Amino acid sequence: MPHLSQAGNPRQLFLLTGLFQEELEHPQNPTRNHNSLQPLPLIPIHRPPPPRLPLSNPRPVPPSIHPPDYWQTGIPLNPAPLFDRRVKFTILDQAGQNAMRKVCRLAREVLDIAAAAIRPGITTDYIDEIVHKACLERDSYPSPLNYNHFPKSVCTSLNEVICHGIPDQRPLRSGDILNIDVTLYHGGYHGDVNETYYVGAATTNPESVRVVETARECLQKAIQLVKPGTLFRAYGEVIEAHARSKGCSVIRAFCGHGIHQVFHCLPNVPHYSGNKAVGRAEEGMCFTIEPMVAIGDWRERVWPDGWTAVTGDGGVTAQFEHTLLVTKDGVEVLTARLPGSPGGPVTCPVSVSPPNV
Repeated sequence: MPHLSQAGNPRQLFLLTGLFQEELEHPQNPTRNHNSLQPLPLIPIHRPPPPRLPLSNPRPVPPSIHPPDYWQTGIPLNPAPLFDRRVKFTILDQAGQNAMRKVCRLAREVLDIAAAAIRPGITTDYIDEIVHKACLERDSYPSPLNYNHFPKSVCTSLNEVICHGIPDQRPLRSGDILNIDVTLYHGGYHGDVNETYYVGAATTNPESVRVVETARECLQKAIQLVKPGTLFRAYGEVIEAHARSKGCSVIRAFCGHGIHQVFHCLPNVPHYSGNKAVGRAEEGMCFTIEPMVAIGDWRERVWPDGWTAVTGDGGVTAQFEHTLLVTKDGVEVLTARLPGSPGGPVTCPVSVSPPNV
């Protein structure tokens, strides 16, 4: 999802894999000493343990896979402006809509495969390996890979990480909550979906359950509004009202976005109330809604890696996302869960307290 203040600007990573030459831990052969891997210096870490470095090498993509235009340079050749009101929203023809249906179905399959592997002890780097292989098996390119120089094939965001977490060698622990954000590029189109999952005994933590289930419900309530004519600013009103009723806050720095042949483009879809988003839904539009909800304050900080966004107060946060196609009478959820999809809702605690906003 684009950052509302920095969308479209290339991000420079100085924590690139080439700076480090250490053996990658594999979950089936955990011989490495985790204490030898030092976290990023001078970064306040509110919830242990910190990230584990170095990163593994970016995973190769065979020449048989058709890549997006940024796969070599890291910069989209024709970046779509995210804040130019003169730009018209894209309306997909039937062929484009069918292409979006296909790529989003593949994205759902890959997300489900990755989610099924979640358990204490594996690393998010291993999740990245699973996602990368599953994309290639579907003749698809993992869209995050080298997008504005992002070094991995999927975003994995733990606990206080809001979004854009870089897979690393930190083992998952029972009690964590993990967001996996998958995007595929197939047939010239991108499909984007994410969910937050409980690791081990995380469902016994009322705080974690409250934030995860609130984020899930916020997305569901927003999707119910999608139809031709609905203003893009309307979704944030419903999302924030529901989040506040559950004692949560809504992250404001990141938004939903248009998606089709371009990874991120107009329209912008903010998730908070009182936003000034321009435009309304029209039949044939594709865009994402992806609310990020926090237990504490909504303000964010971005680590020096240029990507990892965390809550400023260290509070846990959760996110859910679907890619949506506006139809004549309403909406088609292109990345909808399947009957066997891992995860799913659990009972949410009743007692809440208002957030500090």
